[in-house]
Amino acid sequence: MPVSKEVAAWGLRMLVGFEPTDDSVIEFHRQGYNTLEELRTSFLRTPQARVLFETATSDIPDHPKPKKPYSIPPFLLRRPPFPDVPWLFEEPTLSKTVSQLCTSEQMATPEHHDICRRLGLGPLDQKRKIWEFVYILAALEQRGKLQPGMRGLGFGTGHEPLPSVFANMGAHIVATDAPADLNFSDAWAQSNQWTNGLAELWMESLVPREAFFERVQFRPADMNAIPAELRDFDFCWSACCLEHLGSIRHGLDFIRNSLATLKPGGVAVHTTEFNLQSNTDTIEWANLCLFRKQDIELVIHELIQDGHDVEPLNLWPGAMPVDEHIDLPPYQDHPHLKLEIANYVTTSIGIIVTKR
Repeated sequence: MPVSKEVAAWGLRMLVGFEPTDDSVIEFHRQGYNTLEELRTSFLRTPQARVLFETATSDIPDHPKPKKPYSIPPFLLRRPPFPDVPWLFEEPTLSKTVSQLCTSEQMATPEHHDICRRLGLGPLDQKRKIWEFVYILAALEQRGKLQPGMRGLGFGTGHEPLPSVFANMGAHIVATDAPADLNFSDAWAQSNQWTNGLAELWMESLVPREAFFERVQFRPADMNAIPAELRDFDFCWSACCLEHLGSIRHGLDFIRNSLATLKPGGVAVHTTEFNLQSNTDTIEWANLCLFRKQDIELVIHELIQDGHDVEPLNLWPGAMPVDEHIDLPPYQDHPHLKLEIANYVTTSIGIIVTKR
């Protein structure tokens, strides 16, 4: 159970010097925290606490200062260098999805709350992973791909709720995850993000057992070498997987190669890490890559050159206080929309492609 309203209000007053004037503010802060310690740790990462900390330590020589709130860098405002890449810069919505970033504005909408309910997730949890699941469902549903009898292919599904929800909507799903002999499978399994069987995917609160096992199949699949027999699907998706494929080029190639699994008119929806801090420097490790604006623009250009349709690229990063908050290691569950990885600020981006 969440901490009480009284405890949440007390914490806001005592820990960050903020007087709550609205029950919705208290409700926002108490969700997802079962102990006072969890609440305290979360409050100490708020913008209000950061201001108090900076004030208290301003006279201490050489004291490390916390990172400033995120602000929009100029490179996000520039149009893509490729004339064929569709582009806009405005507050994104979940009612009309395009290729867009995760923002708190989207998570405050009725559409987000409704889809969270259908996914069995907490609508007040400000977590980018929740946004990714909501975004993928919204994008596919708006394009008519979640009808009974439709066939969907999930990459790197781990323990996510989407296969169960899609099956409950009548779709037939092939869920995949990395083969057990790939080096990174063990690490993902330890963090409960990898599965090697169908039984681990079933979420009984989201779909009856009979419907799930009738409509969902599981098989291993290397995203760097998609099996040739995975073809003729109405849609495919992945939620923050392609940044783990070994290089930026591998991730971009996966997006392009995933279109081969679809029928003409099929839709691919992929989410991944987006570097909000630099369009030149980034991380390109064997197990993690942060995609830059130039990388996303390049793959959209390549997809269009391949003959596919890509939804406009919208890099609006959000303008609410939660959008300015940068979660620092060790990461907290809430809010967790923007985070720092090796001195880079990152968030989630989604890309929607329709195969011609």
